[in-house]
This record gives sequence, C-alpha cells and structure tokens, in this order.
Amino acid sequence: MPIEIAAPERGRKRFDRSALLRLELFTRKPGRVERMFLTEQLALLLDTGVSLYAALQIIRRETDNPGLRRLLDDLAGKVEAGRTFSAALAGHPEVFDLTYVNLISASEHGGFMHEVLEQLLEMDKRATEMNRALASALAYPAFLMVFSLGVVIFVLVVVFPKFDELFIRIADDLPWTTKLLMSVSHSLMEDWPLMIGAIAGIVVGFRVWISRDSGRRLFDSALLRTPLIGTVFRDLYLVRTLRVMGLSLANGVSVLDTLSAARESIDNYYYRAFLARVRKKVEEGSGIAAGFSGTSHVPDIVHQMIATGEESGSLPRVMIRVALHYEEQLTHRLQMISRSAEPLLLVIMGGLVGLIVSSLILPIFKLSAAVR
Repeated sequence: MPIEIAAPERGRKRFDRSALLRLELFTRKPGRVERMFLTEQLALLLDTGVSLYAALQIIRRETDNPGLRRLLDDLAGKVEAGRTFSAALAGHPEVFDLTYVNLISASEHGGFMHEVLEQLLEMDKRATEMNRALASALAYPAFLMVFSLGVVIFVLVVVFPKFDELFIRIADDLPWTTKLLMSVSHSLMEDWPLMIGAIAGIVVGFRVWISRDSGRRLFDSALLRTPLIGTVFRDLYLVRTLRVMGLSLANGVSVLDTLSAARESIDNYYYRAFLARVRKKVEEGSGIAAGFSGTSHVPDIVHQMIATGEESGSLPRVMIRVALHYEEQLTHRLQMISRSAEPLLLVIMGGLVGLIVSSLILPIFKLSAAVR
C-alpha cells in the first residue's frame, strides 16, 4: 500500500512542476501595458479610499494575466509584511523604472499617491503615443522598401531565368543593365545559401559589435550626427529628460535622484554622459542650468528657459511645458518625414521597376528587329 500511494504522489509532483515550467515559458512578462493597467486601477481605487493592500488584492482578482498576478502577489506580500510600496516596486526594475519608484517614494511621504499615479499614467500614455508616432512614421516607408526588394528579387529569380537562352544568343548586343541583372540573377539562384549565411553573419556581427562599449559609442555617435535622424533622436531624448525631471521635481524628488532617473530613461551613451555632467555640476553647487549650458544636446532657448525657471523657482513647470512643446514639434517633424519619404520611395521603386522592365524589353526589341 505505501508504494501504491507514493507513486501517484511523485507523478503529481512531476506534472505540476512541468506545468509550472510551461507557464513560465509561454507567459509574457509584465511590461508597459501591464504597468499602465496597474497604475490606472490603483489610482482609481486609492482615490476612492481603498487601502493599498486591499487595492492590490482587488486588481489581482480582476486580472487574467498570470505574469501580472505573480507580480501583484509579490507586491501585496511585501506591503503586508510592512515594507513600503516603493521598496516593493524597486524589486521589479524590469517593470518599474527609477522614475516610477522615486515618485512613489516621494508620494508615500507626502500622502498624495493617487495623484502621482495619475501623473505617471499620463507620462506613460504620452510615451506610448510618441512611440506610436515614431513607428507610424517609419511603417509605410519600411513597407515600401521591403515590398520593392521583394518585387526585385521575384523578377530576378523567377522572370529573368526564363529569358536566359534568348539572351545568351545575343550576349554581345545586350545592354549593360541587362548583363548586370543577369549576373545578379545567377548569383541569387546559385549562391543563395551563401548570401543568407553572409546576411546572418552580418546581423550577428553587428549585435556583438554594438554590445561592446566601443561599438555602442560609435553607433550612438553616428546616430546623433546623422542628418535629420540625429535631430529626431535629440528631440526625443530631450522630451524624455525634461518630462522625467519636471514630474520628479514637481513631486519633491531630490535633484540628484531626478537626474539619475532621467539618465536611466535614455539609452544613448553620449546623452547619458551629458546628464552625468549635469549631475556633477549640481554636486559642485552650480545648478541645473549651468549643466545644461554649452552643449549641442540642448538648444540655447531651452537652456535660457531652464535658467529662468531655476531663478524664479518654477523649474518643474517650465520643464514640463518645454517637454510638451518639443513633443508636439517632434510629432510634426515625424509626420513631415513620413510624408516626404513616401513619394521619394515611390520614385525609387518606380525607377527600379522601370530599369528591370527596360532590361527585359530592349533586348527583345533588338532581336525582333534583327529577325525582320
């Protein structure tokens, strides 16, 4: 009997462990979308007088996302054990960044957590809208490029080989464009495994190179120096920096913690180095405006407004206002880039198609004329 009872127990344990492993593998970890949901629900519940622990339990029961449930279980457990909410959030840096944790910490001391949560939700919404605007500006041009490349490859691999025998007979009379495209067609058909391997090698090599400090620095430098693209990214970094700093300072976060949070929100090496210099200036007692001066990362007018805001004691409001202005300007610029890129890419696509068609038709016309 003991043996018969023990065997099913072992079987159940193995099954449960396997099920848990499958759950971990196929459950998406909480990200910005889940954080926005949690922030919105938590702000609403706290504003209606529900305690923090009870609010976390209510949200946990309402969500169907297993990853978010585990996160809420952990947060509620730590809050129940007596830890502050900001300390509980700090244990999940992949979900809650330094800005989020610092603002919640400040609100815990000030007793206005639901207001800060609403501000954090608004900041996440604006960041999401900006990312969508950037993706939207790039989506159609990227589609045209991929579609054009697909059409060219299809013609070279499927259409051109059908004319091989015909073109070989009049090889001496073929236009140089036809000869070039025939050569490319043969290469695509015969050496495609080598080409795929070369492309894969380039992608892997690039990822390895950019993961190193030297490669990352060179890439980040090129990103900021590239015409038009560099301006877009400088404005994007400026908007993120000013929004994080303005919101943090407005809610009582220290200047040094604010600068650390702003630096964490940027992934460009040189812009992070700029924010580190601003922090050093603040530590030396020079102030934020002094750190923002004499750099290409910040327009002169922004530096002047920050200096004015610092002198008048309205720096947080000024930073938030400037961030909104540059966000609108960046959205407008992205729309202009998208509208300008579309006709340009259409012209390039039409040129490629015209080149391929002419490379096919002209030799046929020559052959027809010779037969007559």
